[in-house]
Amino acid sequence: MRHYYGVEAIRAAEAPLLASLPDGVLMRRAAFGLAGAIARELTARTGGVAGRSLCAVVGSGDNGGDALWAATLLRRRGVAAAAVLLDPERAHAKGLAAFTRAGGRIVEAVPPATDLVIDGVVGISGRGPLRPRAAEIFAGIETAGIPVVAVDIPSGLDPHTGAADGPAVRAALTVTFGGLKPVHALGPCGRVELIDIGLDLPGTDMHSLTAAEVEACWPAPGPRDDKYTQGVTGILAGSATYPGAAILCTGAAVAATSGMVRYAGSADAQVVSHWPEVVAAPSAAAAGRVQAWVVGPGLGTGQQAAAALWFALGADLPVIVDADALTVLAAHPALVADRRAPTVLTPHAGEYARLAGHPPGPDRVAAALELAEKMRCTVLLKGNVTVIADLSGQVWLNPAGGSWAATAGSGDVLSGMIGALLASGLPAAQAAAAAAFVHTRAAAASAADPGPADTPTSASRILAHIRTALAQL
Repeated sequence: MRHYYGVEAIRAAEAPLLASLPDGVLMRRAAFGLAGAIARELTARTGGVAGRSLCAVVGSGDNGGDALWAATLLRRRGVAAAAVLLDPERAHAKGLAAFTRAGGRIVEAVPPATDLVIDGVVGISGRGPLRPRAAEIFAGIETAGIPVVAVDIPSGLDPHTGAADGPAVRAALTVTFGGLKPVHALGPCGRVELIDIGLDLPGTDMHSLTAAEVEACWPAPGPRDDKYTQGVTGILAGSATYPGAAILCTGAAVAATSGMVRYAGSADAQVVSHWPEVVAAPSAAAAGRVQAWVVGPGLGTGQQAAAALWFALGADLPVIVDADALTVLAAHPALVADRRAPTVLTPHAGEYARLAGHPPGPDRVAAALELAEKMRCTVLLKGNVTVIADLSGQVWLNPAGGSWAATAGSGDVLSGMIGALLASGLPAAQAAAAAAFVHTRAAAASAADPGPADTPTSASRILAHIRTALAQL
């Protein structure tokens, strides 16, 4: 499991090392790892290290020192190294002295032939956008197409929320030290490489699942299992206007596990024509026993949708509430107030605003936690980075790494997957986080396999790649 640490936790872990090690040792550890990462990046982009050129843009803090020391180490390997000092009087003195002794040049602007730029402007203690001179420099770097390696975080991004409220560095690679920070999942950091510098960090309430953990928790049939013991998923979705939502949601539940899926609703004929293994009924009351309900995709917001939501939430079973059912729930929040069975809400930003009474804002982690507390439910807040929060205060982050899942009907697929995992017995937050992980992988697999129509991806094709994504865990 990957853990994410706030600034205070990192500083607290650094303190005993700084007290016990000789002055500058911890910085040089970081710089050595940074130099190695930059060397690998140079080699991947240009074929080598010696004879290449880099320029460090250096601020006044320790990140500037890391950048200068890393540039010094690379200078000793034959790299032509330059540095732009944004505040020469406050540049890291020892790092600057070592850099100039090694033959590094102090320049006023990034040389045009530079192969790579190091962002050493501000680190995890920084706040706010780039200042005018730094913003101008990095705008020119972006225009010139020079790749940037950021030290710890891309300058201008908030270390906790990953948001930028003005100019910020666009990094191809971010090299961080000791532990990951929330920005590394929530913000545009490019690839992220973590360097171990010897910090002793505890577990945290903010984390993300790894492929191995998803594989370990994903239900697989045992020798004594049958279709009932693996979980029966009930689907309340679709309408005459949106039968496709029922087909996508139900098909995703079928693909997610090896149990059984029951569909109840007006799209029963269309669902069975696509998925003949599904047991269909015209109403929830006639559907038979299930272990979890998925309610909402394509239902509409009229009386029929409200009745379906009332029925699902009235059962002492896990329920995932999605799409149109979230709109109904926003008008009747008391429906979930006293529920004891697990309940998962899966809003996008607009649905969140209806439920919470305000938009999620830049701090999406705080927003998800707030709604989880208000509704007494597990909340999956959709976005390029999916944020899952539960009542215990635990948060799971799932960075998409792209926008392939941002397509019509994709959320219906995710709902069906979560419902199937809930029916199999997984805890609500784990089911949501694992489904989001595989959903992202399925979207990426769909994009990499354009298919006969040569289209990048679609919800139907994401559904078709669920088993591919599971096989690749």
